[in-house]
Amino acid sequence: MSDISNRFRKVADRFTATIYAVPPDAWERPSPCDGWTARDVVRHLVEWLPGPGFLLGTFGVKTGPIPSVDRDPAAAWAVVRDAIQRALDDPVVATRVEDCGPPGRLSFEAAVDMTCIPDVVIHTWDLARAAGVDERLDADEVRRQLAGIAALPPDVDDAMRSSGHYGPGIAVADDADEQTRLLAFMGRKV
Repeated sequence: MSDISNRFRKVADRFTATIYAVPPDAWERPSPCDGWTARDVVRHLVEWLPGPGFLLGTFGVKTGPIPSVDRDPAAAWAVVRDAIQRALDDPVVATRVEDCGPPGRLSFEAAVDMTCIPDVVIHTWDLARAAGVDERLDADEVRRQLAGIAALPPDVDDAMRSSGHYGPGIAVADDADEQTRLLAFMGRKV
């Protein structure tokens, strides 16, 4: 198993645990994502990651039937999570290179590293915040994401913000902890 496969498993497990921690009456609470509820955070990952566009669709990775997020968010997420993990654990799929649009030609695991892992990390916090449950993120992944942000060219940052992938950055104190700095970069008010 690759480092990316292990990292995905770790952040996906944290997102799964957060789903299970959501109280039944919290699914319709607003999330930090404008216009989204807690359920919509899960819906986003369950609908975006399989495609037909970028990620699973680009690499021809099949999920099988996905349960309704409205009826069972945990089961819906599990199908998508497991498809990604199976693909990462298969060296032939993990290393296959495809045209991923604007990011260029990437291997499946590079695409997961570039887009999926950061999205799952930040949406774990979004879901936890909406549900009022433990908001702590994986410290190693937060640190890794901050290092990536520091290396981001300004034009890529501008493109991600103008496309809606990131919200407007939020100013934080110089001594803010790493998780707060990452969330602020992504436009989340802690």
